[in-house]
Amino acid sequence: VVAQGRNVSVNGAAVPEGRPYLHKGLGVTWPGDWVAVASSLGVRVAWDGHLAVTVTVEPELRGGTWGLCGTYTDDPADDFMLPDGDIAAIAATFGDAWKVP
Repeated sequence: VVAQGRNVSVNGAAVPEGRPYLHKGLGVTWPGDWVAVASSLGVRVAWDGHLAVTVTVEPELRGGTWGLCGTYTDDPADDFMLPDGDIAAIAATFGDAWKVP
C-alpha cells in the first residue's frame, strides 16, 4: 500500500478516494479526513494525509511484534527494536534500519 496525501494505491492500482477497498484480507477505508489500512493479521494503520499516523494492534499479537513499539509487552526497554533484534539508541538509526526499497 502506498499513500501520498489522499492518493492511495494497492500493488500499483489506485484506490478511489472515499471508496472502501477489500481484497485478500487487506482493507482500505476513509474515516473522516483519514485513510486507514487494516490487515487480517490484526494491524491497522491510519494516516491523516499529512503528519499524524496511528497504529493499532490486536491484543492477540501481544509479545509477537517488533519495531517502533518493541514486542508489544508494555516494556519500554524493547522499543525501537531493529530487524536484527538489537535496540536502536536513536530514532534515525531505527528509521534507517526499517527502510525498504
